[in-house]
Amino acid sequence: MPAICTNRKFKALTLVEMLVVIAVIGVLFAVFINAVSHHRFRPTWVKCTNNLKAIGFSFRIFANDHGDAFPMGVSTIKGGSMEYVTTDEVFRHFRAMSNELSMPKVLVCPADNRKAALSFAVLSNTNISYFLGANVADTLPQSLLAGDRNLTTNSVPVGAGLLDLTTNVTVGWTAALHKHSGNVVLGDGSVQQFTNARLQEQSAHSGVATNRLLIP
Repeated sequence: MPAICTNRKFKALTLVEMLVVIAVIGVLFAVFINAVSHHRFRPTWVKCTNNLKAIGFSFRIFANDHGDAFPMGVSTIKGGSMEYVTTDEVFRHFRAMSNELSMPKVLVCPADNRKAALSFAVLSNTNISYFLGANVADTLPQSLLAGDRNLTTNSVPVGAGLLDLTTNVTVGWTAALHKHSGNVVLGDGSVQQFTNARLQEQSAHSGVATNRLLIP
């Protein structure tokens, strides 16, 4: 009976090649998933940025009609919301700008699960995705006017209410909405995309010793 030669080297190479192919497929799959995730994430980010641009522009229009003051610095008698600065009713300040904002839907980030109000008459905090700077003024161009609400202080998620940010507080973002980053419109109307580090830096150079933020 003739001897049968077994090519062990061929079998070993085939196994190695199979492992290489599996590894390559794994890498390609990971790249594909990342690309799909980025593709879905970017439109949400852009829409959020556009919302905050509209909000910033609305503040500028309001200020032009009210002696360069934002709603938080104008009495309710004159169409502002000054009397509500010390409360947690964030919606009052945006409602004061209903004419400038035109539509309540710009107050909701597309990455947020909150729903836009049907009208400004029924607007509440639950229809708002963005914090508001209570002590921001037209004369403070680098102040935090409004931004994504998913903030943290000293790595602890922030709840609704008034938040006083001082220089000894470490501020950042949760993973919600924009994956440990967020959008902020400054006092000059410009919208910035901030990482945790950039948000901390901006809050320290905002022009005020304490950033008073109203969280919806």
